[in-house]
Amino acid sequence: MAHNNRAAVLGTGQTHYVAKRHDVTMAGMCREAIDAALADAKVSIDDIDAIVIGKAPDLFEGTMMPELAMAEALGAVGKRLIRVHTAGSVGGSTANVAASLVFAGVHRRVLAVAWEKQSESNAMWALSIPVPFTKPVGAGAGGFFAPHVRAYIRQSGAPEHIGAMVAAKDRRNGALNPLAHLHQPDITTESVMASQMLWDPIRYDETCPSSDGACAVVIGDEQIADDTVAQGAPVAWIHATAMRTEPLAFAHRNVVSPQAGRDAAAALWKAGGIDNPVEEIDAAEIYVPFSWFEPMWLENLGFAPENQGWKLTEAGETEIAGRIPLNASGGVLSSNPIGASGMIRFAEAAIQVMGKAGAHQVPDARKALGHAYGGGSQYFSMWLVGADKPQH
Repeated sequence: MAHNNRAAVLGTGQTHYVAKRHDVTMAGMCREAIDAALADAKVSIDDIDAIVIGKAPDLFEGTMMPELAMAEALGAVGKRLIRVHTAGSVGGSTANVAASLVFAGVHRRVLAVAWEKQSESNAMWALSIPVPFTKPVGAGAGGFFAPHVRAYIRQSGAPEHIGAMVAAKDRRNGALNPLAHLHQPDITTESVMASQMLWDPIRYDETCPSSDGACAVVIGDEQIADDTVAQGAPVAWIHATAMRTEPLAFAHRNVVSPQAGRDAAAALWKAGGIDNPVEEIDAAEIYVPFSWFEPMWLENLGFAPENQGWKLTEAGETEIAGRIPLNASGGVLSSNPIGASGMIRFAEAAIQVMGKAGAHQVPDARKALGHAYGGGSQYFSMWLVGADKPQH
């Protein structure tokens, strides 16, 4: 969407991602991310006009509508509280909805927070129950997506080590990120290839972990962002946002490169004035829960021609020092609190253009992409952020 008003990310906050946060409740975990984001943005909860929250399906934690019980801890009493749900892409969609409230001039400062406490339930079970009128998968997300990956390999002719290259790269990047769940600096393509096969062709080390954690972002309007910059603090200007959805199943559906993803990317690039993404985008945080989705999404997003995405990966172009650095933070392959995973991608894109990424900073990152997908590759959300204020 193109907008008359401008908006910017003023600050971000994340928890440390781990397998099980037994030391805090969901509310306490969210508050960690919220407090970090507020401190980064140099505002208080009293300055926030509205709160937008996102999480994965309630079965993932076994608690129905926890945001109602958590409203006080979230700082939402007396404020607008909106919940967003678009399956695994929800973290990204939540950030986009928060941005839309500022773009529309409805609110001046909006807090978005997304989280997951997978340790309190069982995501594999939650993904396997029989949905009305639909045959249950019975194998969780990996079993669902493995045929998509096999179709991509068959279509593109990609060699079998590409997925292992992605996994090794993202885990090495994750080792540079102190908040990442998995720190595996010594991982190699060969060690990934030697790990157990789970869902052919997806190996154990090519899959995302199950994480507890939360992420939050504070978004402000143009005047507030200008004042922040004038005080010497960087912001991440939101140049464009896009969301698209398609049905889960229909005749001739392209599960390798879904239409909704292509349409969302085309809309984003048009709104953001991007003609050649691979040359104009400095860093990208894309949602890769299973390693083979890197080359698949490179094509879906327009960074590479059809069936050519794996060649960028193989040539090392998606490394931090490469032509299109992907997932410098370690990505979903290093931390996966499902409800928050999309927002982490959006926040990490903002962190890159704000120059706050520390050891995983992409040099001279001026424009960055945040991307999330969910469901059976049917929900897509993305935003384009930049260090410079966008021109109308």
